[in-house]
Amino acid sequence: MSSRTEVFAALGDENREHLLLSLADGPASATSLAGPLGISRQAVDKHLRVLERAGLVHALRAGREMRWDLSPQRLAETARWLESLAATWDRRLDAVKRAAENP
Repeated sequence: MSSRTEVFAALGDENREHLLLSLADGPASATSLAGPLGISRQAVDKHLRVLERAGLVHALRAGREMRWDLSPQRLAETARWLESLAATWDRRLDAVKRAAENP
């Protein structure tokens, strides 16, 4: 699976989306992330592992506790790729529009 495919697959789950939004406020433990989602800490841990494999988060050891934080580089790379794709489609649509307006 390509890195972009992993990112899109990871972002395709509502719980993982909420986890990323929560981590935007700063590092947090799986236990603290589980509360607002209404799912178990174990379920949150599984979601965090998917996000980690996609390169979107990383774990930090704080004593006995594992805290999770964002890894924004992968998301930024994906956003740049999407912007490039959008620009390509904009150019193609402009060419179609020009061709339709000037037969």
